[in-house]
Amino acid sequence: TEKRTDFTYTDGLITKTVILNKTNQLSETIEYSYLVGKLVEVESLGNYRINYIHNTDKTVSYERFTISGNQQVKEFHGTLYFENENLIKNERILDTMPVGITSSESITFDYDAKNNPLYNVLGYKNLLDHMETISSNNSLINTVIATTTNGDQVLSVANFYKSSFEYDSENYPTERVSEIAILANGNTGYLKTQYFY
Repeated sequence: TEKRTDFTYTDGLITKTVILNKTNQLSETIEYSYLVGKLVEVESLGNYRINYIHNTDKTVSYERFTISGNQQVKEFHGTLYFENENLIKNERILDTMPVGITSSESITFDYDAKNNPLYNVLGYKNLLDHMETISSNNSLINTVIATTTNGDQVLSVANFYKSSFEYDSENYPTERVSEIAILANGNTGYLKTQYFY
């Protein structure tokens, strides 16, 4: 693998991850803060910060800020929606657009009925910044609808990213093949992930 992630726990909750890129030996430290067992802040030291508010309707609102020195700029804000222990939708609005232009994204997730192995890792399902990997099942299709509004002009673009799985006799995945966007040139590629237990 090209990356290694180390988790630090406090009272059964993940309070820090250190991600080491083995290729260039650069590491990133991310700290997690909780209130009554619920995630309220994520901070990648010197890079970004995300604040979370847990709403009474079981949704979670969030704001993401980029950090540069003593400056922090609100990048986007949004809402996470859950159903049956799965993250089913992430709606967000960009806060860096010029006046008069709004840009939003709606990401929906469709799941299998099998077991996501990461869901059983102590504290992992609380890491809201890890998106669909915190869910109890495995995400088969991610649908991303990006909408830009400029005056009375509305442009919407939909992209679908699919994954296929092979499972063992306990209904845990042994292999995942994911369709991914390679953003540098806009092409789409495939990523194979193998799971070892």
